[in-house]
Amino acid sequence: MTTKEAVLALDQGSSSSRVLAFDPRGRVLARAQRPVKTRFPAAGRVEHDALDLARTLECSLDAVLKALPRSTEVAAVGLSCQRSTVVLWDADSGRPVCPAPSWQDARAAALVAPLAADAALRDRVHARTGLYLTPYYSAPKIRSLLEEYPAAARLAAQGRLRIGPVSTWVLWRLTKGAVFFVDPTMAQRTLLFDLSTWDWDAELLGLFGVPRAALPAVAPTTGPLAEFERGGRRLRLSASVGDQQAAAYGQGGGAPGVGVLNYGTGAFFLLHTGARRAAVPGLLTSAAWQKLGEPCQYFLEGTVHAAGTSLSWLKENLGLLDDPRKADAACRRSRNRVLALPAIGGLGAPRWDYRTPAAFWGLDARTTKDDLVRGVVEGLAQLVADGVDAARAAGHDVSVFKAGGGLAALDWLVAAQADFLGSPIVRLKEAEATALGAAALAAEAAGVRWQARPAVGKTFKPRLSTAERRRLRAAWARFVAAQQSLS
Repeated sequence: MTTKEAVLALDQGSSSSRVLAFDPRGRVLARAQRPVKTRFPAAGRVEHDALDLARTLECSLDAVLKALPRSTEVAAVGLSCQRSTVVLWDADSGRPVCPAPSWQDARAAALVAPLAADAALRDRVHARTGLYLTPYYSAPKIRSLLEEYPAAARLAAQGRLRIGPVSTWVLWRLTKGAVFFVDPTMAQRTLLFDLSTWDWDAELLGLFGVPRAALPAVAPTTGPLAEFERGGRRLRLSASVGDQQAAAYGQGGGAPGVGVLNYGTGAFFLLHTGARRAAVPGLLTSAAWQKLGEPCQYFLEGTVHAAGTSLSWLKENLGLLDDPRKADAACRRSRNRVLALPAIGGLGAPRWDYRTPAAFWGLDARTTKDDLVRGVVEGLAQLVADGVDAARAAGHDVSVFKAGGGLAALDWLVAAQADFLGSPIVRLKEAEATALGAAALAAEAAGVRWQARPAVGKTFKPRLSTAERRRLRAAWARFVAAQQSLS
């Protein structure tokens, strides 16, 4: 590959759509980004305009293609997208039928509660899909939308309804309706995909009232997936993958025993288990990627629903921060430790509790707003540590960690994470791990000699004694249990 060739990464996320062009060493040649609008029309509802998701990505792609010299060949394209967000559209008109519920949307909580109370069903769903019965995956949202929007049900009866995650939607638009598929990493997040049969599950389709004919075909994560024209160029898509999987790949998270920590809108712990589908109570068994002609790879995954969202909550709702990026300074000014449970949108792994609200404990006359900010930042680290501890308790040796994502720039957060894990954490220099991962998967599938390697930044070592760490973790466990009992 010459320096006059590029690999494009299309990254559609919760807060923005971005496109980056990389050279074979992972250096950015061009980039463009457009903000994505998010609506909160009612409690528990978080929505996007599906057209806005697609158009912001298309505008970013057009800007990057315009910035690249015509002499630069686009050798491959990779696509990474937010997971569990779902789009319903009319195949004839190409128009969305309704808003796209975000992965953070919990409108289906009342629908899911009685299902999750059925232990046999709950275990069966987890065994097949690797996921838990919560309102955050696509299937409950789809059923709610089919009930709420009669037009969707009419289109389904006419065979015109299309249902898919964001990756399926944006690719359908880019190819002018010619390509309608999903890869395993995105298919799994629908809560409808059986990891054993590698197909949509008939029982779950019936349970949630989802018409099979409206769902896309399933194809590998990498390979000759699609071709489309844009900006006078013929572009070849050779990778389509979920954003967290892309970030893990971009951080070199394919090595055994290496825990990947990614802090963004949510926070995620991922541990590669190879081709083995490991199961740990409270954690997800997630498809990592499936390269063409190879077995699917898997992760153990712990999720925290609200990381960046929690800091935005401190700013927008409580007025404790004028800029989430200033959280580090607030933590440094803090002199009193308070406990905070940043359960915006509920608790993820390993509790899967969407009833318990956010809470603070330990406030007194000395408490300042800086103490509250520090409490939330440390609370995020505690929640991530809960997922890691679940993996460790099941016998998985996780002693090396790599951290990335936008919030990993907060020193206090990563330092607290190292303290609560009792292990060093290497923070990577590259802030574009998701885009790099999508580009790497695409480049390798297209036969490009990809030479980029994650650049190592600062290493954070634990500062607490074992006794102090255990004391703080035990206090945290009692605090969370108390909040759950109140709910």
